[in-house]
Amino acid sequence: MHIEAFDIAVIGAGHAGCEAAIAAARLGCRTALFTLNLDQLANLPCNPSIGGTAKAHMVFELDALGGVMPEVADANTIQSRMLNRGKGPAVQSLRVQCDRAGYHLDMKARIEREENLWLIQAEVVDIGLVDGAVAWVETALGVRYGAGAVIVATGTYLGGRIFVGDRVFPGGPDNAPPANRLAEALERLGLPLRRFKTGTPPRIDRRSVDFSQLERQPGEEPPLPFSVSALTGRTKGPRNIVECHLGYTNEETHQLIRENLERSAMYSGHIEGVGARYCPSIEDKIVRFADKTRHPLFVEPMGVDSGEIYLQGFSTSMPFELQIQMLRTIKGFEQARIMRPAYAIEYVCIDPLALRPSLEVRDIPGLYGAGQFNGTSGYEEAAAQGFMAGVNAARRHKGLPPVVLNRSESYIGLMIDDLTTKGCTEPYRMLTSRSEHRLLLRQDNTRTRLRHRAEEIGLVPDWRRQADAVYKKQLEAELNRLESTVLPPGDRLNALLVQKGTAPVSTGVRLSELLRRPELCYEDLAPVDTHRPPLPREVVMQAETEIRYAGYIRRQQEQADKQAKMENSSLMGIDFSAIKGLRIEARQKLMAHQPATLGQAARLPGVNPADLSVLAVYLHLKAQQNSRNKEDKT
Repeated sequence: MHIEAFDIAVIGAGHAGCEAAIAAARLGCRTALFTLNLDQLANLPCNPSIGGTAKAHMVFELDALGGVMPEVADANTIQSRMLNRGKGPAVQSLRVQCDRAGYHLDMKARIEREENLWLIQAEVVDIGLVDGAVAWVETALGVRYGAGAVIVATGTYLGGRIFVGDRVFPGGPDNAPPANRLAEALERLGLPLRRFKTGTPPRIDRRSVDFSQLERQPGEEPPLPFSVSALTGRTKGPRNIVECHLGYTNEETHQLIRENLERSAMYSGHIEGVGARYCPSIEDKIVRFADKTRHPLFVEPMGVDSGEIYLQGFSTSMPFELQIQMLRTIKGFEQARIMRPAYAIEYVCIDPLALRPSLEVRDIPGLYGAGQFNGTSGYEEAAAQGFMAGVNAARRHKGLPPVVLNRSESYIGLMIDDLTTKGCTEPYRMLTSRSEHRLLLRQDNTRTRLRHRAEEIGLVPDWRRQADAVYKKQLEAELNRLESTVLPPGDRLNALLVQKGTAPVSTGVRLSELLRRPELCYEDLAPVDTHRPPLPREVVMQAETEIRYAGYIRRQQEQADKQAKMENSSLMGIDFSAIKGLRIEARQKLMAHQPATLGQAARLPGVNPADLSVLAVYLHLKAQQNSRNKEDKT
């Protein structure tokens, strides 16, 4: 039964699906967003937070490009903190606690108001092809909807299985049903599928926790928003209205876990899927870090009006009764009552090497993947991929080339490049250490480094372009002022320098030179920098970083420019089997993955510098031949 035709169908309304659907709809495509349950749209089933190390960078990038997560996170923030304050600016990352119910309701309301977007509660069970390309989706009720492109953003629902000790049953997050029939349909399409695993801690009744035994973790004032719309007062901004706390496991906890390891689904052999290396269960921590006498546990509320407490760092697949025993060994949790037990969940995902950098499946035109379906872990990774998949599906519908972000200009581009050229053998999590240019990819410079990409995509409204233009002008003016303003030597200046533990001066000194001294910051210089203009703190933060790390930034930019030359060296349409001098392994890898550029080829496992030299020579000779052919024609 055929009901209606859409330009784009998005399967799954988690963080990837919501971003994909809104982006596609705002780019003028008739878009359908399918979800198993409207009440679980934009759910926060793992933890009620947005951001964190490297993840926050992608949220800021989403805001610069026109995504939705930053605004929704700001509007529902109940605590805000900056991580890694004591480290360099490249790794400082904003992390906020969100009201879980508020986030869901806010995102749902935005989607319901979105022109060109239809929200449909239905289980999609099949995807149909015509002449090898996507043509329709079918629901469990036998209804078919036409679709020129389909984005699979199924999260952990696809073929989901829940594990609590030795109890194993089909299911998605929060006792939702799994999407088994769709998993079977994707397998019939010939996609390279596999199983990954993730987990979540128990939710605890806050009335049963003795907070006096825990360390307080208040929010930071004033809270920094993710979005420029909140920064300029156009939308609701973040607030600090709750406290988080910190607790610790102890030797009694560890001993209890060691004595019962065989009861964990992780260690009993029940789980087939591969788990995330950087987000291990508590039993995995005890085994892998046997020398640790304690592990930190972050005690975080699920919302302003919720009595549930989330215990970050205590993910487990132990039996329910053992979860209670483990909890009650922890100081402050001696009387803890579990409202929702912890569980591990195993799900089906695709090998991302089957995807193009546009996130389109190589062998099936019009089929895209996003989020955990692509092998990643985390809301922020999912939202970023969903946004790019939605943008590129819309551009395909309009006959435009895809937008592919470079790894040297954004964490989003870095993540997608890693996935589609290197693949992943476990759930992929973004880390600042993955970037070779992380000093260029800071939180504070997102508005300036991605302006040209935002213009290319076309989702940033006029007011935002104007605000960014003003920001850029203020930043450039302040950088020029700091570099050109010379302070004369004098008692007042030298007294300040000595007070801050740095050497006095006997000649004039530029403000920029003083800022490069590690003992000084922008605010320290206020008493002697009497003509500084009033500026937003965001401008000040970026200007200070640009000045302080100018030499390092310049060197990284030179490296990025060299890499950009490789990224611009196209390998499209090349028959790698015909190139002499390539090693057999390299030829096989290149033929299998079909890298679009020399830069992508360089990141393929099995392709070494000698192979790249052969490719470079081939491209050079080919360019010369093309040039001669043009001359002959003229």
